[in-house]
Amino acid sequence: MTVYDPASTLPDWRSALPWPAADAHKHARGRLGVVSGKATQTGAARLAARAGLRIGAGVVRILCPPDAATVIAGAIEAVMVTPFASDEALAAAARAKDAVVVGPAAGVNDATVANIRALAETGAALVVDADGLTVFQDWPDELFDLLDRDDVLTPHEGEFKRLFPGLLDKGREAAAVGAARRAGAVVVLKGPETLIAAPDGRLSRNDNGTPWLATAGTGDVLAGMIGGLIAQRMDSFDAARAAVWMHAEAARRFGPGLIAEDLPEGLPAVLATLYAQRS
Repeated sequence: MTVYDPASTLPDWRSALPWPAADAHKHARGRLGVVSGKATQTGAARLAARAGLRIGAGVVRILCPPDAATVIAGAIEAVMVTPFASDEALAAAARAKDAVVVGPAAGVNDATVANIRALAETGAALVVDADGLTVFQDWPDELFDLLDRDDVLTPHEGEFKRLFPGLLDKGREAAAVGAARRAGAVVVLKGPETLIAAPDGRLSRNDNGTPWLATAGTGDVLAGMIGGLIAQRMDSFDAARAAVWMHAEAARRFGPGLIAEDLPEGLPAVLATLYAQRS
């Protein structure tokens, strides 16, 4: 097991951040898809999509059930929207994407299972969060069989226990490494000290967590940030490490009163600091 030191003082993933070249255009900066829930559950996808856009993805599109399209279209600007009426249509819409976030407010139902199965065939890297994890709690191996090393799972401890029963009894670090190996994907075990584990045994501890993140929707923002970095062709393990650190740093800078909507707007200042430090 390779353990990376905490990132709070000198993040070692900085050199891998995907800064745009002088001749960059939006498609060269990566295409991110975010799958939305139904019309009454679109906020999580909108948070994730805005975070993906803020962190640098060139094109971000929300993929949604038809009944949600008009709700979302009236609440977004630079993010685009594409409705889909079936899992086959979702796969067709996602095939041109570099990464797709799926799970936030998606619904714990058969449609979410079918959507994740379809997305796994597209070649896009998947960031699976929230309902996308819970829906597989009774048959986790089915989810793991759909994943590859570029995909990322982002469970909090409750979701982790449902997907990987008993692993946390070994301690958080051993559990995260074991989960990543079992899933064959990167695992982000969220908490006051978030752990990021890769299926090859790499482990990173993030020590700049802040209690201001304990509010609804912040996990959706994190999923969008990870997806946005992966869409820019950043290695999934490094993308997860970088996103977790920047997510906490933006929250720390904002401080009391933080809500999830504040996090994407705090990213430019964090990114500017990292840009100034590039070598």
